[in-house]
Amino acid sequence: MDLTQGTLEEKRGRAKKMMLWFGILSLIMSFGGWTSAFVVSSTRPDWAADFVLPNAFLISTLIIIISSGTIWLAKRSLVQSNRQMTSVWLVTTFALGLVFIYNQFVGFQQIIELGYNFTGPTSNITMSYIYLIAVVHILHIAVGLLCLLVVIYNHFKQKYRAGNMLGVELIATYWHFVDLLWVYLFLFLYFVG
Repeated sequence: MDLTQGTLEEKRGRAKKMMLWFGILSLIMSFGGWTSAFVVSSTRPDWAADFVLPNAFLISTLIIIISSGTIWLAKRSLVQSNRQMTSVWLVTTFALGLVFIYNQFVGFQQIIELGYNFTGPTSNITMSYIYLIAVVHILHIAVGLLCLLVVIYNHFKQKYRAGNMLGVELIATYWHFVDLLWVYLFLFLYFVG
């Protein structure tokens, strides 16, 4: 397919999808660097090798997996021209994103209650890495939630339909990526940490 062909709208759509994939690749490299640094740092004598992630992180992982399903259902409903169910699934995805973030903070609180702090004189390098990785991921979920709000707004303004759903496609791709990224991070921190 010649990328220079098509209407202006089609070209803009391809450009936006390409920009999203460039962003996703840069995130993969960033988190790959942090998880590599985590592995290298785990050889330090002050590393908390016996630390186990609190259950709140497992719960948030299950929530984010479910939200990947709800964004998929929203996209499918739009393809089927079912506006009402598209609305339900978009709003459900947004709510699950908020619940995910809430559970992440519950997990942070559980870590602190175990006597581990992220910074300061009572902190250690292990907790600093866990905090960095989780907080940066939360920031990317927050960006996804803002984008999802825009998509929900545009959906209520009837901007999308089966043949014109670029915004929904972009947020679905991004949301699936941050969901898969968290599953990878959780498994990494659970089994490598």
